[in-house]
Amino acid sequence: MTDPAALAALHARCFTVPRPWTAAEFADLLAGQGAFLLTRSGGFLLGRALAGEAELLTLAVDPGRRRLGTGRALVDEFAAFARGMGVRSAFLEVAAGNVAARALYAAGGWLEAGRRRRYYGPAEDAIVMRLDLTVPQEGS
Repeated sequence: MTDPAALAALHARCFTVPRPWTAAEFADLLAGQGAFLLTRSGGFLLGRALAGEAELLTLAVDPGRRRLGTGRALVDEFAAFARGMGVRSAFLEVAAGNVAARALYAAGGWLEAGRRRRYYGPAEDAIVMRLDLTVPQEGS
């Protein structure tokens, strides 16, 4: 799944807040410097790595295929991919009210690093999370 229209369609099934991204936005992001796309059956993760830092831009797993390990696998693959690029730390923003996503990231070693007030609109803050990629992965 690398077609921007397919990515946008899945993203729209996963998000209303923040609003889903358009095919044009996915095409622009994928064409950008440092962008990378990780895919699994029923899901994808879009990231970017520049200047020794990585950003997890979005993670989408088909609602009918959640709780099967796809999100966890993509987040783990993101960390491994970024480490392989020599990245030392990674960041993401997640809606404060998205308890499931916050738990997924926390289970992967991501720590809360801050809050962006009203990042997703007047009623929704973003939690900034950071992952230290200099710490060896469990089992390494």
